[in-house]
Amino acid sequence: MTGYRPSYPRVFLTFARNSLVRDMSFRTNFILQCISTISWTVMNIGFYLIIFQYTDSIGKGTGWGRDEFFVFLATTWIINSLVQTFFMPNAQQFSELIRSGNLDFALLKPIDTQFVISFPRVDWAALSNLVMGLVLLGYSLYQLTTRETNPLIIDWRALLMYPFYIVCGTIIMYSVMITLASTSVWLGRNQTLYNFWFYITNFSRYPMEIYKFGWGMALYVLFTLVIPVLLVVNIPARIMAKPLDTMQAEYWRLAGFSILATLCCLTLSRKIFVRALKSYRSASS
Repeated sequence: MTGYRPSYPRVFLTFARNSLVRDMSFRTNFILQCISTISWTVMNIGFYLIIFQYTDSIGKGTGWGRDEFFVFLATTWIINSLVQTFFMPNAQQFSELIRSGNLDFALLKPIDTQFVISFPRVDWAALSNLVMGLVLLGYSLYQLTTRETNPLIIDWRALLMYPFYIVCGTIIMYSVMITLASTSVWLGRNQTLYNFWFYITNFSRYPMEIYKFGWGMALYVLFTLVIPVLLVVNIPARIMAKPLDTMQAEYWRLAGFSILATLCCLTLSRKIFVRALKSYRSASS
């Protein structure tokens, strides 16, 4: 096998096809999962509609009115859906691979181990959250661009920057997840993945302005500069929901920092993963 170079896109497509075949083998379960996810998004929208009956915006003077915030909410669903579809099921299985010794087989494959660990299963049902996010995004942008007072004019730059920062946000979330999963090598079994993921996404699902007062400033600094999850949704949502020419210098700097944070998170998570593998003791040893 000397000189063998696997085609990563072809391997990924094989993983995706096998996952789809597996999901379609249990169609009723797949449909129920989709219905459950869609029901959750509908109830989520209902919850925020109730909140906006009592306030005009999320955070006083932040500018995140109902439709702007729904763009924010849609962006949250899109990024979380991508992470839950492609990464979450595999990160959860990592500790089981270590416990059962099946990680040995992944290490023996003539392909990058992190790739094999990250993509073998695709949760197709989680994409229903992506569809609902796109629907809400389209509806919210329609409302913003057709309102009588100060209608939003979507800049062509925003149309290019939005998907770019969606990718950046997804990479940051993946990096946090694979870093957490890597600790299974040292801990033996990591059952806190879902809990930690829930805590992290809770902080990232609200505009960062609400953390800028009082003791919330500590959270703002922590989740912007140390674990940059506040950048994940805030940057693309702000770019799409608000005119670019009104964007303050602070947020342009954060947009630039988001690119740096993405590269740093990906590099650091890779180093931690490789370091964890060096500490792995084979099931046969």
